[in-house]
Amino acid sequence: MFPHHREREQPIFSTRAHVFQIDPTTKRNWIPASKHAVTVSFFYDANRNVYRIISVGGTKAIINCTVTPSMTFTKTSQKFGQWADSRANTVYGLGFATEQQLHQFSEKFKEVKDAARLAREKSQDKELANTALTIAAPQDLSDELQSPPVMCVNGPEDKLFRSQSADITLSSEKERIKKMLSEGSICELNLEAELFTLQDSNTKLVAALHEANANVEQWKKQLAAYQGETERLREQVADLEAHVGQGPSDLLKDELTQSLEELEALLKAKDEEIHILQSKKADYHEMEHDRDEAIRRLRELEMRNSELERRIQNTEQNLSNSLEDRDRMDSEIQRAIEILDIKIFDLNDLRQSMVKLIDK
Repeated sequence: MFPHHREREQPIFSTRAHVFQIDPTTKRNWIPASKHAVTVSFFYDANRNVYRIISVGGTKAIINCTVTPSMTFTKTSQKFGQWADSRANTVYGLGFATEQQLHQFSEKFKEVKDAARLAREKSQDKELANTALTIAAPQDLSDELQSPPVMCVNGPEDKLFRSQSADITLSSEKERIKKMLSEGSICELNLEAELFTLQDSNTKLVAALHEANANVEQWKKQLAAYQGETERLREQVADLEAHVGQGPSDLLKDELTQSLEELEALLKAKDEEIHILQSKKADYHEMEHDRDEAIRRLRELEMRNSELERRIQNTEQNLSNSLEDRDRMDSEIQRAIEILDIKIFDLNDLRQSMVKLIDK
């Protein structure tokens, strides 16, 4: 008997990118998961009807993420994007070489997420159809489960109003702090991604420059050898003209002239290559300037983050003081309510006594 054929996961889209993971301690900085760009692929498992994002670096899996309908891929810069994986309790970041690659990955992420959503809806519909016959009719809620009536006790309205105002102020302050933190984190992530791209380009330019310098030295040696050969040929031509009197034969003269022309053309080509390499050096210096500018911007952002942290600490202190004030007002209101309850009870007792006296 032949074994049953089992379909395996099939790749549906692949690209190359630099993979990062968020720092689990700070939740702000990116940690490179690979030294170089690796292949990132979408896989589809037909048996389980699920989609996964997988990337392997060397002998270990860098990304092994199951796509769910709740995931969202966010573009934080022109060549960098990120998404959160709640199952792995981490955030993945991808740095692409071009903006087009980032756009293609983002579109494919949306398609896969929609497909995962449809697969989940179909699975839920099947489960509902299977369990529909076993579900009993809902019973009426008893009176014991109903919410008890709310009793209103007249108290100092000015204190209640101040408590509600404090709650509104605290809520708005919390929203403002969250917005400040999100803006600072996004700017820092964008600058770190741009700095990583500049460092990668700088490394490539340095390697190309070293290779070009080695080639320049080799070409200089060849140029010196060609110049020596040219001088030697010219000396031979002069010797032949001196010995023969009327000059060398036309055939020998043509051969020497052709050799000289070839050597001059080769010298010219080498000079052009040297000029090209010198222009590449200028590009390298410009890239260094861009890198220094990115580092300066990153330092400024760190200073801004320090200032934001200081302001957040002050705001947290104010928030703590406001909470203490609110708790104190709540305790005062509670004491006032208790006193009012006692007074009401005494008045009720007095009313009953007066009714008894009137009846007598």
